[in-house]
Amino acid sequence: MNDNPKANGRLHQARQRIRQLRQHRRAESVARIARDYALIIMGSLLLALSMHLFFIPHQLVAGGLSGTAQIINKFTGWPIGMLSFVLNIPLFIVGWRYLGGYRFLARTVLASFVFSAALDGLQHFWSNANLTDDLALNALYGGITAGVAVGLLFRARATSGGTDILARILERRFGTPLSQAYLYTDGIVVFLAGLAFGWERALYAVIALYVGGVLVEVTLNGSNVMRVATIITNEPTAVADRIMADLDRGVTDWSGRGMYTGAERHVLLCAVSRADTVLLKHIIHEADPQAFVIIGQAQEVFGEGFRKLREPK
Repeated sequence: MNDNPKANGRLHQARQRIRQLRQHRRAESVARIARDYALIIMGSLLLALSMHLFFIPHQLVAGGLSGTAQIINKFTGWPIGMLSFVLNIPLFIVGWRYLGGYRFLARTVLASFVFSAALDGLQHFWSNANLTDDLALNALYGGITAGVAVGLLFRARATSGGTDILARILERRFGTPLSQAYLYTDGIVVFLAGLAFGWERALYAVIALYVGGVLVEVTLNGSNVMRVATIITNEPTAVADRIMADLDRGVTDWSGRGMYTGAERHVLLCAVSRADTVLLKHIIHEADPQAFVIIGQAQEVFGEGFRKLREPK
């Protein structure tokens, strides 16, 4: 034991801070877990409702293993929900390996079970569900509701199983946008659906899959898509002052060097909304017509003037 009173006091204070942090984190963890499981149940129920109202009555295959279950159901009559859960079992192992271990496995198994049970329950007790016979409307609204449902599951750090697991792996390991990942992972299922239900319905299913992928991204990230401008200029002060004065946006100045000429150049970086892009180009043109400008899309922007950076919800 250290006999230095000051050192003992600092050690005691450090232990107190750590204890308080652990208690606070534990309370946050309980709240987060409760919220996540509520999202899992909501997302699973919405996904089952989407399948029951829009996809199954009109033989539009939703893709993934639930779509595979639809195809098997056509020839066997076995319950789609039960088939979907059984087919998911091998992919549960893959998800456990690559997407978060036991926590992911527990949440995804719960989501898949709730979805399967709800879908078979709806099929049994509400067997004549039919909102419209228009295939385009069913594909559109089926894609929207299924995309929102899967987005809720992803926000709860779970998936509905099936090719959602494969799509999530492609996004995390290779940076593939979810809308593209779903087209890749569900392509074979849609092809088989074309053979089973006809190519017209398979083509409508592709529309539903794409719309669903877009809605997954919107549900996950919101509408925080912004524009990021990289401006290479010899008039950094004039350009930056105009941006800060007219757009009320911050600007960062980097030092650069042209590799062909060897000349020192200033590189300005700023983020603006989509609506401000036209005014930004006008400002740059007036301040430095010779500037070299790259304007790209940023999926999310956090910080002063934009959304606050906080833990993902």
